[in-house]
Amino acid sequence: MIFLQVYLQAFRLPFLTGSLMPVAVAGALAYGHTGTWKPLLLGLTFLGVAALHSGANLLNDYYDSFGSDPINVHVTPFSGGSRAIQEGGLSPDTVRFLAFICLGVGCICGLALIFMGRPWVAVLGTLGLLAGYLYSASPVQLMSAGMGEAAIFLAFGPLLTWGAYYVQTGSLKPVGLAVGLPLGFLITAILWINEFPDLKADAAAGKNQLVVRLGLRNSRRVYAALMLLPFASLFFLLEVYRLPDLVIAALVALPLAVRAIRIAWRVPPTEPEFIPAQALTIQTHFLVGLSMTLALLYAAWWR
Repeated sequence: MIFLQVYLQAFRLPFLTGSLMPVAVAGALAYGHTGTWKPLLLGLTFLGVAALHSGANLLNDYYDSFGSDPINVHVTPFSGGSRAIQEGGLSPDTVRFLAFICLGVGCICGLALIFMGRPWVAVLGTLGLLAGYLYSASPVQLMSAGMGEAAIFLAFGPLLTWGAYYVQTGSLKPVGLAVGLPLGFLITAILWINEFPDLKADAAAGKNQLVVRLGLRNSRRVYAALMLLPFASLFFLLEVYRLPDLVIAALVALPLAVRAIRIAWRVPPTEPEFIPAQALTIQTHFLVGLSMTLALLYAAWWR
């Protein structure tokens, strides 16, 4: 049982909602446009995306084990890595091996989709793979070059929904790209708020992510924008791409976003009272994704 817990800890499975929710939204949108499901293609998409996300998480743990994680004294349940290496549960080499296994599974799923008539998966899947790999891997390390946040926005937002929509419909319509905006902003907000407690350790290790570069005060302003832009983007989707009016139901998550902003603005990130802001950010992402998925499905069923 302890052995299994260590592996579950390393994989950070609860965080997979960050990549699976965009697939669900894109799948629901595709169903509304085509009126049919392609269960095998959808299942391969979910499995491939989950595998690539897990591989990226493991690689992040591996490379951070030589950088900020060992000196980070402000670890929270949502930031500071899985701690599987630091607590002695797994060796760095084991974590790297598991990462490449996961990335390999993701590639196999992508190849299957290509051979099932979705050739553009070769391009979109490769871009997602490179974003997840280069975010942490030396010598590029987008996370240390101030470009990691943009890479995550694209890879877990518009690029991911575009790819999932394409797999279901065979079409690269712009709406598949645009529907990823709300969750793209929110996944970036998750990464952003989780960088707050890591600020000092990241700076000391030379991991110059944008929160380190901007400082805490300016980063709080950016965080507030990232939490509010998803709700503004809903109106953009309604007006420009004529998504069903029910999509506005995602505003149900706005109070969570406001609470998170208030905590992040008032509480020092090294205090335990800051942790609810991290949790609320993840909950906002999940609730927006769930609301959009259900709204799109409902509109498709009752049109």
